Amino acid sequence: MTPRPAGPGCELLAAGFLQEPVSAVSSAAYVVAAVVVLGQARRRGVGPGAVRPREVAPFAALVAGIGVGSFVQHGPDPAWSDLAHDLPLAATLCLVAADGVAALRSRPRRWWWWVAPTALLVPAILLVPRPADAAQAVVAGVAVVVTLLRARAEPAVRARALVAVGLLALGGLVGTLSRAGGPLCDPASVWQGHAAWHVLSAAALVVLAPALGGVRARGSRPAASGRA
Repeated sequence: MTPRPAGPGCELLAAGFLQEPVSAVSSAAYVVAAVVVLGQARRRGVGPGAVRPREVAPFAALVAGIGVGSFVQHGPDPAWSDLAHDLPLAATLCLVAADGVAALRSRPRRWWWWVAPTALLVPAILLVPRPADAAQAVVAGVAVVVTLLRARAEPAVRARALVAVGLLALGGLVGTLSRAGGPLCDPASVWQGHAAWHVLSAAALVVLAPALGGVRARGSRPAASGRA
């Protein structure tokens, strides 16, 4: 019998519907995270300056989209899986960066601040995947830097921002060391570093979510209709 090859994330590739079963199943962490984000917004959505469920709904939808796209890529992996995987992830990063910039400037976030750069990435994802991956890494770096700047400027969100960045850093480290050929790579193991990345990054998004829209908590006017 020909041994099964390992995928780029280290996990052995299966012949069935789920090509990378552990990574595919662990993608559900993002869908769970989206439900938790909406639930905690509903609990906290009272009082002046509170962030209500409808205001975090775009973020929650994108987080759920990350899970769906990740499942598509690690599961059946059709020809369009790169777009399904990368687009919601890029949009989430752009939204976090836009929200941080809005908070630092004491302005409401506008939907086009994150939709426009996301749309610009679509042709690259479809036509030049490797440069698109590099562009997404840049967007991720910007989102992290803006989040850290916001943590320094806003004591009210500092703990959440730092914990979220710490979870992302830990997940990124585990995921990187667990790639094919890495020191933590064990293709036959049920424990996979890429699955750990899914869980830790989903947790980071849950931790960060209540800080979104925090500009209003500092006393600025309620968001205009252009906010999303």
